[in-house]
Amino acid sequence: MNISQVKVSGAKRSPSSLAIWAGMLSVYIAWGSTYLAIRFAVQTMPPFLMAAARFLIAGVVLFIVRRALGDVAPSGREWRSAAVIGFLLLLGGNGGVVWAEQRVNSGHAALMVSAAPLWMVLIDLLRPGARRPGWPAIAGVLVGFVGVMLLIGPGASSADRLDPLGTVVLILATISWAVGSLYSRQAALPVSPLLGTSMEMVIGGLAFVALGTLTGEWGRLNLPAISRESWLGLGYLIVFGAWLGFGSYMWLLRVAPTSLVSTYAYVNPIVAVLMGNWLAAEPLTPRTLVAATVIVGSVALTTMASQSEKRKT
Repeated sequence: MNISQVKVSGAKRSPSSLAIWAGMLSVYIAWGSTYLAIRFAVQTMPPFLMAAARFLIAGVVLFIVRRALGDVAPSGREWRSAAVIGFLLLLGGNGGVVWAEQRVNSGHAALMVSAAPLWMVLIDLLRPGARRPGWPAIAGVLVGFVGVMLLIGPGASSADRLDPLGTVVLILATISWAVGSLYSRQAALPVSPLLGTSMEMVIGGLAFVALGTLTGEWGRLNLPAISRESWLGLGYLIVFGAWLGFGSYMWLLRVAPTSLVSTYAYVNPIVAVLMGNWLAAEPLTPRTLVAATVIVGSVALTTMASQSEKRKT
């Protein structure tokens, strides 16, 4: 969900700086580490059924909690909007990531996905009457794709080389995530962001069940053979990725400056790369470090330039 969609309403007591930074650390670490958790989960679980379990459990529990707390029942129109977002963000975006991480390191996957804001700028230009971004944003996009090409381009060593099919799937997943993010800006969704998110997760989870069925994953599901690491990865994705990470993020949108909250977009890939190297011995080569610096720097430049342009309009 776009940051600009959530606005502060009513006069509330401001939380302490300690509370805000505790929330930011939750977002940095919880979301940045989900790429590694996905890698562990798909080692012995079929990727689409794993994602189905993740989003159905997280979504159903969150929906029940939000309705019990008084959120208004969603309308049919809101369910349709949630379905579109669930398909684009979760099935297309996250689904591509969970499948690709059978072939691509978690750190490389995170760096590829971190380019989503760059794709959003390009795709947004295709809208009728779209406003042309300023030169700083354009420069950020161009530099970012140079970083992507450095990461996936020819001449890489065996440690840097990415699986071609996994790379293509990650690019398509990132584009799907960008399209879904743009659509969510104008979509008819519940007033409660968490209720809307729970709906998207439920629909995305059901879509993953259907996709897993169509691709024959039930025949490959062997519960006794699932490793302890995969179960822990799935549990981590539900508790820390879907609940703690996202819950902290939505709270921060209401109490912290947008410029601070948006830093998750360029901190998370760094966390993912470092954790992949530390806990899964994923190679951390000079080429990967340079590509990471270029991509993350370009996303930061593009994001800050876009925010500056919005303040001027």
